[in-house]
Amino acid sequence: MSEHAIEFLRGWIGEKVQCPHSPARIEKQAETLAEECCAKAAEEGILLEDIQEEVGDIKELIASRLEEVAEENEDETQPDKPSE
Repeated sequence: MSEHAIEFLRGWIGEKVQCPHSPARIEKQAETLAEECCAKAAEEGILLEDIQEEVGDIKELIASRLEEVAEENEDETQPDKPSE
């Protein structure tokens, strides 16, 4: 994957992938964001195949990042939560 495509994807995900409003909606949000990412990449002249070659399924990558952000947010809002 070209350096330009890597930088685009990192920047786009960093900007667009924020804590989901509802963890139950992660899949739908990931689908929407993946579509937006593909459209923006095309505008930038970046081939979808170049991105997929490096990261695989963009939707899965975005869903994974959304889950990470949701977990981080949950940890921040519930510090010192006792273990069960």
